[in-house]
Amino acid sequence: MKVAVVSSDGKVINQHFGKASRFLIFEVDDGKIRFIEERVNIPVCGSAENGHSDNALGSAISLISDCKAVLCARIGDGAEEELRKSGIRPIEAPYFIDDALKKYERWI
Repeated sequence: MKVAVVSSDGKVINQHFGKASRFLIFEVDDGKIRFIEERVNIPVCGSAENGHSDNALGSAISLISDCKAVLCARIGDGAEEELRKSGIRPIEAPYFIDDALKKYERWI
């Protein structure tokens, strides 16, 4: 299954979903983790005059629509709800990427 990860350094899940400028996409299968690609994103927070853009949220969700889950350090209630409606499980997991993917594989 594909999982999106929010990370600024590629090592630790260290960003809020709304601040993600990229998503790292991984394939997780039976304990095996494989990096697939990086997808550039327009951050939801700060992308409009009032601080949030509904269009940016929709674009971010569309960008990871083929993923079963997204791992991030934090996420707001509105974004969490919209991700769930789209069939993507949001998980707050502020850990090393490999550790988090191994830990959460059984829940995804």
